[in-house]
Amino acid sequence: MVNNVSTFGRSGVHDYLLVRASAIILALYTFYVLGFIAFNEITYLSWSGFYSYLPTQIFSLLALLALLVHAWIGLWQVLTDYVKPTGLRLGLQYLLNIVAFVYVAAGILIIWGL
Repeated sequence: MVNNVSTFGRSGVHDYLLVRASAIILALYTFYVLGFIAFNEITYLSWSGFYSYLPTQIFSLLALLALLVHAWIGLWQVLTDYVKPTGLRLGLQYLLNIVAFVYVAAGILIIWGL
């Protein structure tokens, strides 16, 4: 078993389950938002009302965290497979993970209006 501090889970199976669970959450969130769009007239008031609804805010936060987990593991897998120079791979992992954390932080600020 490979122990690597740059993976999110404890093992390949754990990473596999985290990616699948995060994909399900992201798919459900997509259907949730598309359902709102399909059955409502999209105006600023309806959109802001939808995102000020507490269950939507919680589901959006959960989707953001699922996106972070999904991106973290996916980036590690792709970079490990395709970028062989260790220094370049670690640099890209660091940079792209920082970008993912910034996206999540910005999303939290936008959703919760902090």
